[in-house]
Amino acid sequence: MARTKAVQQPDLVLITWSRNPLISGSARRIVSVRVIGSAYPCRNSLFAGGLLINALNCLLDNDIGFKIVYRKKTSDISGILLLKRYR
Repeated sequence: MARTKAVQQPDLVLITWSRNPLISGSARRIVSVRVIGSAYPCRNSLFAGGLLINALNCLLDNDIGFKIVYRKKTSDISGILLLKRYR
């Protein structure tokens, strides 16, 4: 009898972000995060109020394997990002 292996599901990270509307050119900050699977080793940079650039620098590192698969600005000061880990 042949053995079947379960297909490993991808890791997904959904981030909503916003800027301070009262300060032009302000940094994008994380509003909320949803992780499906694992965001290891970047979990500690994914928190509400954290800088989006720090989270993206970790997630998009070539050794980690995440890529942005969806990006949408929902207004002039907010947006969403969906990242998927390709193994």
